[in-house]
Amino acid sequence: MDTATGGTKPRLVFSGYQKFVVAVLAFLQFSIILDFMIISPLGAMMMPTLHISPQQFGLAVSSYAFSAGASGLLAAGFADRFDRKRLLLFFYTGFLFGTLLCGLAATYPMLLIARIVTGLFGGVIGSVVLAIATDLFPLEMRGRVMGYIGTAFAASQVLGLPAGLFFANHWDWHAPFLAIIAVALPAGLVIAFWMKPVAAHLELRQEKSPLMHLLHTLAEPRYRLAFILTMLLPTGGYMLMPFGTAFMVDDIGLSLSTLPTIYLITGLFTVFVGPLVGKASDSFGKFNTFCFGTLLTLVMVAVWTNLGHVSLWVVIIVNVLLFIGIFSRMIPSQALMTAIPEVTKRGAFNAVSASLQQVAGGVSAAVAGAVLIETPAGVLEHFNWLGYIVMAVASLSLLLMYFVHKQVPEPPPR
Repeated sequence: MDTATGGTKPRLVFSGYQKFVVAVLAFLQFSIILDFMIISPLGAMMMPTLHISPQQFGLAVSSYAFSAGASGLLAAGFADRFDRKRLLLFFYTGFLFGTLLCGLAATYPMLLIARIVTGLFGGVIGSVVLAIATDLFPLEMRGRVMGYIGTAFAASQVLGLPAGLFFANHWDWHAPFLAIIAVALPAGLVIAFWMKPVAAHLELRQEKSPLMHLLHTLAEPRYRLAFILTMLLPTGGYMLMPFGTAFMVDDIGLSLSTLPTIYLITGLFTVFVGPLVGKASDSFGKFNTFCFGTLLTLVMVAVWTNLGHVSLWVVIIVNVLLFIGIFSRMIPSQALMTAIPEVTKRGAFNAVSASLQQVAGGVSAAVAGAVLIETPAGVLEHFNWLGYIVMAVASLSLLLMYFVHKQVPEPPPR
């Protein structure tokens, strides 16, 4: 990597290959996140088409999370015993197969099975991506790395969700899943042929037993607080996002045709916000950035979940500000977490974290489905209750992040 002078301290600059890795990982994350997110805006179409209730739809969302949680825990013992590139390709192939099953599902039970298969493979990929990013980039650069990778979330809104909704509106809800296959397959081929092996950790001493490797990772005292925080961070997304489109259509009164516009504009803003948040994390401190994001999130969740019949532009503005808050929590927290495990346990730590995150997300989605009530008129009641739960969990997360921040020898803000 190169350095450039920034004030009195040298600033680390990405090498050409590092830029390639960041781009590939971001594109890969785009396909993974899009597969997870696409089911949320399709909820308003899938529930009447499959004749299912909000509780059943919540189960369809959480089934992905529960299976991802199980596979992450099972993979943790082996996560540091292989070249991370090969591990990534194995799970990515399984993810493509699960997405294909979603595109072919004709009934609710078939959809459940497809989401379970997709979760078994897709849920582990994020942990492998984090391990690769941690292996290849120092802590001083990881805020920017997570910022660029985080733009995959926004890109899935700018490009993926509007396109997915367009396909669904012109064909049916199966079409977006088939489109994801067409987008995701090239990313896998690029990784297979052009990405270098990521195997430096294999030169270090490894535990012989995968089971003991998992148990030692779970029992490590330094990891416990991070694991608890990992379970709390995804609560908001899993509770609010699966029912966001139904809330906008049934409660706020917007039409289905306006949803692509909302996701498009929100995504355009967050595409630029992600890298800026990453740079702010490296420049002003990751914990300071997380504090800002939490405060903004608390305010915007309270506003979002209590909206009545308002105009499209009010919804867009609130949605944009909410996602700025979410990004300002997600990116610095991921960067901080990467500094906690040692090299030989990075894969296991990230796999366990992903597992706990998915299980917690699945519980959150199931709880959200149980809290919400659909009236005979098709209106969702108690959506604001979800907001109060999310705000309480976000406040607790801020407190715990303070103690995690104290464990990380983060360089002083520049």
